Amino acid sequence: MNRRQETAFIGGTLAAWPLATQAQQSAKPVIGFLSSVSQAQTHHMVAAFQRGLGETGYVDGRNVVIDYRFVDGQYDRLPALATEMVRRSVSLILAAGPPAALAAKVATTTIPIVFVVGLDPVGAGLVASFNRPGGNATGVVLVSGPLGQKRLEPVCDLVPKASVVAMLANPLSPDAVPEIREVQAVAQSNGLQLRMLNASTPEEIEAAFASLAGQHPDALLVGGDPFYMARREDIVRFAARSGLPAVYPFREFTEAGGLISYGTNLANSYRQAGIYAGRILSGVKPGDLPVMQPTTFELVINLKAAKALGVDIPPTLHARSDEVIE
Repeated sequence: MNRRQETAFIGGTLAAWPLATQAQQSAKPVIGFLSSVSQAQTHHMVAAFQRGLGETGYVDGRNVVIDYRFVDGQYDRLPALATEMVRRSVSLILAAGPPAALAAKVATTTIPIVFVVGLDPVGAGLVASFNRPGGNATGVVLVSGPLGQKRLEPVCDLVPKASVVAMLANPLSPDAVPEIREVQAVAQSNGLQLRMLNASTPEEIEAAFASLAGQHPDALLVGGDPFYMARREDIVRFAARSGLPAVYPFREFTEAGGLISYGTNLANSYRQAGIYAGRILSGVKPGDLPVMQPTTFELVINLKAAKALGVDIPPTLHARSDEVIE
């Protein structure tokens, strides 16, 4: 059964920069919310962030102001927006997605940064270590350990004789290379050929799916890039049209009609980021807050999608699921 999701944009405001200036003048701290994706597709994550912030006593519009900036996958806009936040002297930057986190880190070494990312923050240079980040950044990581194997397992269960698996990935995403490398290694060890579909714009996503007909894969994996979250309805629709069983990185895809997802609960991750933001606003140094890593992952199955695809969900896979959408 579907768990109740927070979809309301609680107390959110797309404040203009003059509001940030007014807030500073009235001594309210200002959070610059810098997102790699679109506002329309992230209501529940913003709501979860605000909920976590509220647990530490901060409420948007009352004793804190949140200025939102969304780039809808146009990652080249992020450096200028991060620089503008620094110029405006925001109290803290919430960086949603690896491209936003890296842009914020380049823009400032002093303003606190709380990130939500799907890459290794140590390898990316965001922090010195998980336990003692040091510097001005800390946050939440969406992956922990090798997820490639876990995301390929449903493929092997659904299509036991699969030999070719396609993977949709964004070549412009900072976390694409390690994700692809991991999946390639797991696919090779399982005797599977991995065929890449590169797409970083809506047009390229549609073209990538159009090319599937000539490649004849047995199943599809969708990468965890933030831009794909913003385009999940399109991706799910294209995948259904192709007739391929697809495994997605987050439950939002299965809620949008996708077949299977395996990954972190994004809403909970953003709630944790909100708690960290509140603690930092209260005086805790970001470098003293350990980077949080997920300890649980959700396997979600959409039975309606399975029926539409003519796919039988094996009992073993059904038994392993954390949630089944009827």
